[in-house]
Amino acid sequence: MAALQTSAPPAAEKPAKRTSLRRRRSIGQRLRHDWPLLLMTLPALAQLAVFFYWPSSWNIIAFMDYKTYRPFWENQFVGVDWFLRLFDNPYFLPALLNTLKYSFANLLFLFPLSIVLALLMHSVVSTKLRSVFQSIVYLPYFFSWVLVVTVFVQVLGSDGLVSNWLLGFGGERLDIMSDPSTFTFLAWLQWAWKDAGWGMIIFLAALASINPSLYEAAAVDGANRWRRMWHITLPGIRPVIVLLLILHIGGILNVGFEQYQLQRDAIGYQTTEVLDTFVYYRSVIGTEGPSFGTAAGLFKGVIGLVLVLVANNVAHRLGEQGIYQKS
Repeated sequence: MAALQTSAPPAAEKPAKRTSLRRRRSIGQRLRHDWPLLLMTLPALAQLAVFFYWPSSWNIIAFMDYKTYRPFWENQFVGVDWFLRLFDNPYFLPALLNTLKYSFANLLFLFPLSIVLALLMHSVVSTKLRSVFQSIVYLPYFFSWVLVVTVFVQVLGSDGLVSNWLLGFGGERLDIMSDPSTFTFLAWLQWAWKDAGWGMIIFLAALASINPSLYEAAAVDGANRWRRMWHITLPGIRPVIVLLLILHIGGILNVGFEQYQLQRDAIGYQTTEVLDTFVYYRSVIGTEGPSFGTAAGLFKGVIGLVLVLVANNVAHRLGEQGIYQKS
């Protein structure tokens, strides 16, 4: 019998590696391929150019002695004189401190409230009840500050609903709408009623992206509701929390104008003076002129940019993506 020559079975061949990367298309090829998408972006680019980039170019007047009745080229360049006048103004530091106080109160109390409302909404089983609750909480976001302050005056004012209710029980009138010592709490109530619904909607969208099978697997393993929230829900919305937190930190010098202007006479300018109202009374209707207001706005923009970059760098060091990825 002829001996059978045996050999080891050939090893499975590995798939051949690609020896060449996908050739990059030239700019002309990409334009010919993507021109419908580029065409759809033209309205947005035009809007940015007209309403953002062109007005932003006028920040140059912060370094000029600009007068509206003179041609632009006849205005004298004065360097940082307007910034020095801004910092030397005796009303600037109190306005800055008030702005920071209200911003931190907003960040520490309103931001977590939106997360709590979203978690409560997400735990509601009934779809109809969830829709009703969501509409009630979200509706005040569309109200103007004039309407918001009017509602609070009708409820918490000296002649409002709560004061009349207290008088009926032999109490005293409520003075919260004209008491400077409680204005921070009053402002927080107004923020919570008006803006908490908007933050809730954003976090609800983040919660909807979490895979439901994670909750099912955790429930099978015996995890209760609190453990599922701590190990699945909060890590699932953590990137959104970090992103919004960075944006809130970047806008820490922007607390609005209408809310404080509307309550200025009742509370007093010492308590309601923020950077926006400071610029309005010194530059818009005051004697300082547009260069002073532009210097204040540029100061706010530079501080906001620095805070965004620092907060985003901290987020990267903690392992989060932030508002942009590291190159």
